[in-house]
Amino acid sequence: MVISIIGVGLLGGSFALGIREKYPNVKFVGVDNSHVNQKIALAKGIVDEIMSLDDALAVSELNVIATPVDAINTLLPYMLDRLPEGKTIMDLGSTKEMICALADKHSKRNQFVAVHPMAGTENSGPGAAFKELLIDKNVIICDKEKSDPESLGLVETFLRDVGMKIHYMKPIEHDLHLAYVSHLSHISSFALGLTVLDKEQDERAIFDMASTGFSSTVRLAKSSPQMWAPIFDQNKTNVSKALGDYIELLKKFKDAIDSKDLDTSLSFMSRANDIGRILAGIEKK
Repeated sequence: MVISIIGVGLLGGSFALGIREKYPNVKFVGVDNSHVNQKIALAKGIVDEIMSLDDALAVSELNVIATPVDAINTLLPYMLDRLPEGKTIMDLGSTKEMICALADKHSKRNQFVAVHPMAGTENSGPGAAFKELLIDKNVIICDKEKSDPESLGLVETFLRDVGMKIHYMKPIEHDLHLAYVSHLSHISSFALGLTVLDKEQDERAIFDMASTGFSSTVRLAKSSPQMWAPIFDQNKTNVSKALGDYIELLKKFKDAIDSKDLDTSLSFMSRANDIGRILAGIEKK
């Protein structure tokens, strides 16, 4: 079997390395505009060969689009137009409503599987890829009933074989939930990083004073702007709503601190502590 990775970065590269662990005879071809990414992907053994997109489509049973979501909007219809019968395309995009709506307009919609692995790090590029990234992580498949059973089964098999836990959602549900549990946390981290950088000009002082709490909170601010700006744009309605809710609570927190309302501050923090119980329950499942 031949699998193509279009956009050989952290997620696509880690998927390929994870599959290699289970299926050493699978051949991987890479499609990437960056010559640097091409060289790293070959050197790390993520792909066996670099091809043009058209050549990769002609030989691959499974085509994995692992680019930023704005590029998926351009690539998906182009690839579906040229996709041979019996072959499959899956994407790994972090938004789903716009991408699925685009796929719905195409006559080969059944050869497409909409996928979002809930995995990643603050690092990007094929150099950051590692085979264990997807193990025990959740993955969401959207509109599974619109995919051909053979295409869906192929994708589900590979996702399970790299150690992922599959969940199913409608695209509108996916984008709403992700705005709160993923997109908002990245914006918060970017904003915190900017706040500290703007206030503290002495970078050495930041480094010396930063605790592990600060480092873990601001970690996501190191994420790729080229990846996240299109995500915020494609999911702007939900992200704006989540930001509005967050900003409103921040204002209430500020008012409590300004007015020395210790009871309200304690109440906010005590309620927030309950997230630990919820997350612990999820981890046990």
